[in-house]
Amino acid sequence: MPPSIRRTFCFLALIGLAAMPVQAAPLAAGAVASPDRYGALAAAEVLRAGGNAADAAVATAFALAVTYPEAGNLGGGGFMTLYMNGKAYFVDYRETAPAAASAQMYLDAKGAPITDLSLTGPLAAGVPGTVKGLAEIHARFGKLSWARDMAPAIHFARDGFVVPPALVQERADEPRLSSGVANFDRYFGVMRTGAVFRQPDLAATLRRIAKNGPAEFYSGKTADLLMAQMTRGGARGLITTADLAAYKVVWREPLIADWRGYQVITAPPPSSGGIALTQLLTMKQDAAPLFKGVALNSPQYMHLVSEIEKRVFADRAEYLGDPDFVKVPAVALIDPAYLARRAGQIDPAKPSPPAAVAPGLEKPQTTHFSVVDKWGNAASNTYTLNGSFGAGVVVEGAGFLLNDEMDDFSVKPGAPNQFGVVGGAANAIAPNKRPLSSMSPTILTKDGAVAMVIGTPGGSRIFTSVFQVLADVYDFHLPLSTALAKPRFHHQLLPENTIFFEPYAPASKVLVDALRVRGYRTEDQGYNGDIEAIEIDGQTPVPAADPRGRGVGMVVR
Repeated sequence: MPPSIRRTFCFLALIGLAAMPVQAAPLAAGAVASPDRYGALAAAEVLRAGGNAADAAVATAFALAVTYPEAGNLGGGGFMTLYMNGKAYFVDYRETAPAAASAQMYLDAKGAPITDLSLTGPLAAGVPGTVKGLAEIHARFGKLSWARDMAPAIHFARDGFVVPPALVQERADEPRLSSGVANFDRYFGVMRTGAVFRQPDLAATLRRIAKNGPAEFYSGKTADLLMAQMTRGGARGLITTADLAAYKVVWREPLIADWRGYQVITAPPPSSGGIALTQLLTMKQDAAPLFKGVALNSPQYMHLVSEIEKRVFADRAEYLGDPDFVKVPAVALIDPAYLARRAGQIDPAKPSPPAAVAPGLEKPQTTHFSVVDKWGNAASNTYTLNGSFGAGVVVEGAGFLLNDEMDDFSVKPGAPNQFGVVGGAANAIAPNKRPLSSMSPTILTKDGAVAMVIGTPGGSRIFTSVFQVLADVYDFHLPLSTALAKPRFHHQLLPENTIFFEPYAPASKVLVDALRVRGYRTEDQGYNGDIEAIEIDGQTPVPAADPRGRGVGMVVR
């Protein structure tokens, strides 16, 4: 069967080749790329104790809930792509809308969105999925005990960790959290750079979860504390005991695409990230004649990539949502003939008008980490509170932050969310529905062996960032660390003909002028991204942390 046909149908797992397990290739060591050193230390501790990639992922996720509170979490949700014993898996532990949620819940009497209502306070929170998601991953794949995997996080919460300058700055950059709507400052206002920060309430919560398992979070004392928070101080959230009891993790078929001799294993809906990443990689390959001789990150390169990206975002807004609620034409969106046709619509000279880029078929605070073990297994995890520090609401007595994930729904079709992305009816709020995401935890394999584990935070910038790094590594043959340090840019259809640059690598006047001649305006997107990746060189894992963040790459022998 031709590779292009296999790529089209792998998503539905209708054929066996991509889904059949093969023997994972052993490595010389394990490795982790984490957004902070404490997450890396947690992974290293359990890998050295004999744990595998799943154990290390669970340990890192819980550790980051303590030391990376702007995104690491108990009160949020996410996705994990795994490659275990030669087989690919995808775990959807995304938050869900409470049963009492409605499409009009953030609109005023005139039908206009109410500023910040979906961002701050208990009403912004969806039903958390992280604890149950990590528990199911551990139950299926873990080698060590649940309590052993949680031990590093308990240590960091009980005994404290040294607060880095970036965390204090992140807190200062979120004035909405000190508005009085949330209780954020009561818990995190005391953090000081270089000081040890202890969280006794969170340590007690983690000890209860280690002892009692996920039931503690969804029906035990921790659940009682969460329920009390829903009505404390006159503010009212919608999460109920019934919502917690009804929450389910979903094991979905990962999206698997063939690209340049690799299998790209990535996120299916309700993430838009996997489909978008596949579209970006494939359309760039289809448009190879237009890219011939075009220098990386030159004005013409940015124009051509923007032409591809605007078509991806047009499809995203129209077709993508929770597949349990809407029919998502996933196979059609990654069909090779469809993508070749879309690539053929690129105007090599000037930006295509947004009105001409119709759908083609008939946060930004998140965090990511990547892990491989010595057996050749891999875990790529992206999870989130959505905005930085989520809704700013700490569950009193339990010490963890709640998400503001409800903002990832289309509060009103056509109205932009906090990332400026518009959505349609497919992503409208509905009870028990999962909001559309851009998270793209991705694993590349070649001949059954892991070649790359990669992902990033960044809201709508996630899949465009991952795409650029993969193109830098595999099209331009840059070392992974060099590719991570390269400037990144973003275009998302709307605002019209706008290319966003990052503070880490702002556009030069020469570049801005050259883009302006081509019909573009430029803006600072205000966020740098934080890709954490591992490349396998033969049998040696090479981790790399994004220089934009406080991440750490560590080889574990």
